[in-house]
Amino acid sequence: MKPIKVMFVCMGNICRSPTAHGIFQNLLDEAKLSSQILVESSGTTGYHSGESPDHRACSTAIQAGVNLSSLRAQQITSKDYLEQAYILAMDCTNLSNLLCQCPDEYKEKIRLLLDYHPDKFLTEVPDPYYGGDKGFEKVFEMLQVACVELLTKIKQNHQL
Repeated sequence: MKPIKVMFVCMGNICRSPTAHGIFQNLLDEAKLSSQILVESSGTTGYHSGESPDHRACSTAIQAGVNLSSLRAQQITSKDYLEQAYILAMDCTNLSNLLCQCPDEYKEKIRLLLDYHPDKFLTEVPDPYYGGDKGFEKVFEMLQVACVELLTKIKQNHQL
C-alpha cells in the first residue's frame, strides 16, 4: 500500500505547521504508523524557506516531548497538491490561499485543521508569532487535540 501523505500548512512554516508536523509525527510513531502515514509541513509563502522553526515553538514542543529541531521551512509546491492526501490549513487566510493556488481536481484534499477539533467553535489556529510564550502553549494544546482527532479519522477512513 502506498503511504498516505498529510501536510500541515501555515503562512511561513515556522510556528504552527511545524508544531503540528512534530505532534503528528510523534502520534504516528506511538501508533507504529510511520511507514503507512507520512507527514510534512509547509508555508503558503517562502519567506522563511530553509529556516528552523521559531525558537518559542521549539521550546514549547520540547517541554511536551516533541522535537522540532530537524524540521526546516519550505513553501508548498504544485506537486504537493497532487501527492498529499490531506492538506490542512491553520486559518482561513491560509485556506483561501491554498484554494486559489490549487488545481480544481485536488481542492477536496484541503481543509482547516480545526475541522477535526471537537470544539466546533474553534475554527482557526491563531498565529502566535507576535505573542508571548503563552500563545505558543495555547496553540500547542489546540494542535495536540486536533492532531489526535485527525489521526483517528485517517485510521477510520483507511482501515488502519
